[in-house]
Amino acid sequence: MSERRRVDPPHDTQRSGGATARSGRAARTGTSPRRRLLAALLAVGLAVGLTAGCGNGTDETPPPQAWHDGRIFLATGNTTGVYYQLGGGYADVISRHLPGYEARAEPTGASGENITRLVEGDMEIAFSLADTAADAIAGRGAFAGRPQPVRALARVYSNYTHVIVRVDAQITNVAALRGMRVSTGSPKSGTDVIAGRLLTAAGLDPDRDVRRARLSLPETVARMRAGTLDAMFFSGGLPTPGIADLLGGARDRFALLPVANLIEPLSATHGSVYTTAELPRKTYDTVAGTPTVTVANMILVSADMPDQLAYDLTRLLFTYQSDLAAAHLVATA
Repeated sequence: MSERRRVDPPHDTQRSGGATARSGRAARTGTSPRRRLLAALLAVGLAVGLTAGCGNGTDETPPPQAWHDGRIFLATGNTTGVYYQLGGGYADVISRHLPGYEARAEPTGASGENITRLVEGDMEIAFSLADTAADAIAGRGAFAGRPQPVRALARVYSNYTHVIVRVDAQITNVAALRGMRVSTGSPKSGTDVIAGRLLTAAGLDPDRDVRRARLSLPETVARMRAGTLDAMFFSGGLPTPGIADLLGGARDRFALLPVANLIEPLSATHGSVYTTAELPRKTYDTVAGTPTVTVANMILVSADMPDQLAYDLTRLLFTYQSDLAAAHLVATA
């Protein structure tokens, strides 16, 4: 048997309510034969297709043997982000409707950390942006030379890139961030990845041309309010609670910056993983909509998860969509 070691989230991760650092995980009760791997990065249609004809598997039929002692931990993100809220809703659905299993959402630094902890066996489910997941599977970017054995349950909602600037800094585009104090999100998070790529697409070196700070969303919001940051990046679903809190209390101090104009150099380097969309005016009650860059979100599992469990988790994701929507409206997207 191999001991499942606990990996703590970074010290700057904010926790709330019942989301506390979990104690050491129990050792695995045994190892199962490796089964056929799930297809990499399923499209929405295929993911929904997996749920068709689920009448043979009911909530009342317990699994013959619970994987990982029946404990399912979900790697999410900052407590003021969508991953954490949606993950909490998904964990509740799993605990209530998958006999023999208990699930809980864990706050983390998001995509990159989530994949690492998933592969290390510290988590059973991980939320990730599609660009980070693609890098992990291909062994490039932050995972250069180290392809990660992860697979996707489903492609879910899209993340919108929020670039927020101080109004008095008179920043009109990403290139104007040269020399500015900029938060690019938690280290190795999906926000950190896309922020670096957008800065590069605008002709800036992310580590030399801006005064870069890698901060969690709660820390970033606090520093924007304190005036110790000039700009921030965040990639999240709509609405992101932390962003709504920042913009709602100081619309005269902060503004969303359009970045959709960078899609061509971004796509030329990184392919079609990115698209453009308008961040609706009504989302944060701004003066007008904001053209921005979007990227899909994936729900990932380890490559050695039993096929039946992966099927059941996918079935729950779509069968109880209304329950997930109660946690956050992105579940209806």
